[in-house]
Amino acid sequence: MTILVTGGAGFIGSSLCIKLKEKYPDYKIIAFDNLKRRGSELNLADFKERDIAFVHGDIRNMEDLNAVEGFDVLVEASAEPSVLSGLNSDPSYVINNNLYGSINCFNACLKHKAKLIFLSTSRIYPIETIENAVFTEGPTRFSFSDEQLVKGISSKGISEELDLSGARSFYGTTKLASELFIKEYSSFYDMQSAITRFGVIAGPRQMGKTDQGVVTLWMAKHFWKQSLKYIGYGGLGKQVRDILHVEDLIELIDFQIHNIEKFNGKVFNAGGGLGSSVSLLEMTQICEEISGNKISIGSEKENRPADLRIYITDNSKIENEIGWRPKKTAENIFADIFQWIKTNEQQLTNILK
Repeated sequence: MTILVTGGAGFIGSSLCIKLKEKYPDYKIIAFDNLKRRGSELNLADFKERDIAFVHGDIRNMEDLNAVEGFDVLVEASAEPSVLSGLNSDPSYVINNNLYGSINCFNACLKHKAKLIFLSTSRIYPIETIENAVFTEGPTRFSFSDEQLVKGISSKGISEELDLSGARSFYGTTKLASELFIKEYSSFYDMQSAITRFGVIAGPRQMGKTDQGVVTLWMAKHFWKQSLKYIGYGGLGKQVRDILHVEDLIELIDFQIHNIEKFNGKVFNAGGGLGSSVSLLEMTQICEEISGNKISIGSEKENRPADLRIYITDNSKIENEIGWRPKKTAENIFADIFQWIKTNEQQLTNILK
């Protein structure tokens, strides 16, 4: 089998390429990437060492995709992942990359009669609906209540039943639009596909930034003893996300590659779930325990555009229909990131510090 991973030198893409090659040494794995994100070039040595092919290209350019001779599966992991992208600047880049670029990938799948694994996002759900959900406030976190005015939100989190009406960010809109196009391609061209709405993904190899990769950022700041800031919702650090270890994501994608018929025509949420959810305050506590360092953390009360008080993935549908559930805890994720930074400190200092 030949598997093409777009965004192959990114956090998820590189992790996926390496794990698939380790598990299936006879498969041809191709990492396709434009190397835009700082630090992605560090993965090229790992690819060469493991006999993973690398193609330097951009999904916005169909000629670059056509340069790949053939493949059986395309994993589309090449998105501009920042929720803030396009909100305070020209949205052309996020639209061109995440929508038009993805459509080029779909056309490449048709050309090669390949299966499509599409990494969508929890950000397709509308901001106002989630922000208006009934919640409670505890000592360290906000939590969803089971008493809600709309279907699709409970103490377990957000399910696929939540109504999609409303604004969600340019990033979320490009992903939702891509989902709709996949349904058209699947219906009219019989393209086999799997669509998964992932929440926050974290783990080793992630070059964390303020607007994307907050879990790595939090641990890196503790590792190098630098300051942080709680932003929004009163500056209390009680906002919550569930986090999914990249290895749990890879396990699911591996299953999708080999069992596409179970996913074709369906959409699933997949995240860390309530059991692997943490507030910023709780993240700080975990990082202090693992790193042994206590740092200065400031406070800014004003919310950022498109932010959410709480996002937790309700995994009920995928657990019941597929049998997949995450295995790694939040503590596992932070411990793995700490060890990765410690092992690669010299390489990562100029990128994460």
